[in-house]
Amino acid sequence: MKTLYLDRTGNRCIGISAKDINIVNAGTTIYAMPISDKNKEYNKIADKYDIHFIFDDNVPKIDFYTIPQVDIMATDSNGGYIGTIGQISDLESNAPICYIDKNRKCYLIAENGKMFLNVLSIWKTCLKEYNHITFYKSIDHAKQKVEFIDIPDIAENL
Repeated sequence: MKTLYLDRTGNRCIGISAKDINIVNAGTTIYAMPISDKNKEYNKIADKYDIHFIFDDNVPKIDFYTIPQVDIMATDSNGGYIGTIGQISDLESNAPICYIDKNRKCYLIAENGKMFLNVLSIWKTCLKEYNHITFYKSIDHAKQKVEFIDIPDIAENL
């Protein structure tokens, strides 16, 4: 089966499926919450567990591109990122939760959001090496290695 990649960094497309083609979401995206959602609970999590959820007033600049997609929802004090693999962050989904350290090494924290919430207090002890994320310098670098879907081309053929 042929695999094609769907860049999620700038596109609002929810998903695409095609017969006999495996479509993989790609790119590093940020899940930033509105500033109005900041509250004492988020501050407590940051202070107590070193998980700093991202809000619109402090969005980090990401200098890498991932396949599959990693949607970053939080940072830590060591320059690492916490995010979901393969889809937009949703702690109620079945998407795995990962940690990317400042050296771009990836670890699995939990198999899904519910499990992540259950291990907040010990999340740093739950890290398991995860070698299923490929890091690129940019989408252009990734396009030299894999084939991407061009959304405008698909729309013209519908």
